[in-house]
Amino acid sequence: MVSPKLLNCLSHYFLPPFFSKVVRKLRNQYLRKTSSLSPQYPPASKCALNSVTDRTLVCDINGALLRSASFFPYFMLVAFEAGGIFRALFLTLVYPFLFFVGRETAMKVMIFISFCGLKQSSFRVGKSVLPKFFLEDLHSQCYEMVMASSKTVVITSVPKIMVEEFLEEYLGVEVVLGTELHFFHGYFTGFVGASGLVNKQSALKRSFAEIKPDIGVGSLKPDDCQFLSLCKEAYLVNSPDYKNSYILPREKYPKPLIFHDGRLAFRPTSLASLAMFLWLPIALPLAIIRTLIGLLLPYKVAIIVGFATGMRFKLKNPNQKPSSPILEREKSSNLEREARQGVLYVCTHRTLLDPLYLATALNKPLTAVTYSLSRVSEILAPIKTVRLTRERKEDGERMKRLLREGDLVVCPEGTTCREPYLLRFSPLFAELTDEIVPVAINVTVSMFYGTSASGFKCLDPLFFLMNPFPNYEVEVLEKLPFELSCSSGKSSFEVANYVQKKLGEALGFECTTLTRKDKYLMLAGNEGIVGDACKRPNRSG
Repeated sequence: MVSPKLLNCLSHYFLPPFFSKVVRKLRNQYLRKTSSLSPQYPPASKCALNSVTDRTLVCDINGALLRSASFFPYFMLVAFEAGGIFRALFLTLVYPFLFFVGRETAMKVMIFISFCGLKQSSFRVGKSVLPKFFLEDLHSQCYEMVMASSKTVVITSVPKIMVEEFLEEYLGVEVVLGTELHFFHGYFTGFVGASGLVNKQSALKRSFAEIKPDIGVGSLKPDDCQFLSLCKEAYLVNSPDYKNSYILPREKYPKPLIFHDGRLAFRPTSLASLAMFLWLPIALPLAIIRTLIGLLLPYKVAIIVGFATGMRFKLKNPNQKPSSPILEREKSSNLEREARQGVLYVCTHRTLLDPLYLATALNKPLTAVTYSLSRVSEILAPIKTVRLTRERKEDGERMKRLLREGDLVVCPEGTTCREPYLLRFSPLFAELTDEIVPVAINVTVSMFYGTSASGFKCLDPLFFLMNPFPNYEVEVLEKLPFELSCSSGKSSFEVANYVQKKLGEALGFECTTLTRKDKYLMLAGNEGIVGDACKRPNRSG
């Protein structure tokens, strides 16, 4: 198993094109020779889905359910998100040497580096981070077979704690037989349990006894061929060009992927991880420079200088106009009151920098209201920020007072969302004024997410600015017509839902009824209230 991996690595990254082609041919011949020694099973594409119904299916997540043959990216996610940057760097440096050892030894080494010293009760990566990457890597053929079967059993040598939440919650897998990890006083030791790595053939015999499972799905790996021989029917999932085939479209996901956590916005393969660590010495000073640009330079100058450092910014409809003539006010006092009030900008919430980018787009100072912004972010903010209390009456009075002083920015979702969805809008903003301007904001990053549910909140802007080419898009929509405001008889809930719908249409996002509380309970086990400057949100275990 070592030889083809080395040949592939050498041919793809180090040798000239001609020699690379020769080495790839030798590798393919080796694989064909190896596969000829294994039992010949039909490909998964030959299996009719209607024949899977009401039958038991057995498969592995690594090499069958996932298109990628390597599980390193997922160990890397555990190491980086749960263990920290230095643990992830150590895993990246050690990984090339694992090509020279057996598969089981390599698996044990990656488990030890990724898990050693982590607290068992606060390990949430399997639920909050990994599902996104699992869904993006699902093999469409094997996935359809799993969803069609009446009962699915997943037997895998990878740690059970990494895959169990995803398999049960997203795919409805009934039984997960994975490697158990050893822990001491609530902390992972990094060693596997007393039973060692799961042997698929032995685990299958223990689970089914004398009864043979109906269908088995696996790859050409020796341990897969062994457990496939115990099934009534067996199929192979073997797609060397997995990067360009069998991709599961987003609309076919078993459930919408709305919430996920973690800093990494890319799939951390070995080469991608190495590229990230080579970029970090440049990224940190670059982020500091970008921060100083936003703090010290005027808005117009900051855009030009920021573009030179790689930041991208796009503004649509800067001079909004009402979509229909505003009806005449019945009372002149309303006109006088509105003349004294500022404009309320209602934004979608993508990062903590949303109000700053809107102020830059409009080229005027704004005031932003926040809920759980860290003290560090408040101190560094180049615009005025006012903390709310989550007490409806008090927050309403505070925002009305701020509107009398000038223009105000509010994000009624209450928290950020990374995926193309809008969370439920709090209707409080609709009760404050009729001068409401919806603003559609979207963000694109390639390396780091600028938001976090369980990490250090004060580092969110820094991670966003560490991206090579962070991209912000701001679209200022037309002002809300008077006939659609609360003063015309509409309820605050109707106004909030209308604004949410208009922003969703502008961005191409789907509107949901989920809230901030739903997000933090799922990802961090708390309600998302920051108690101090750089502290993580309190966890409930």
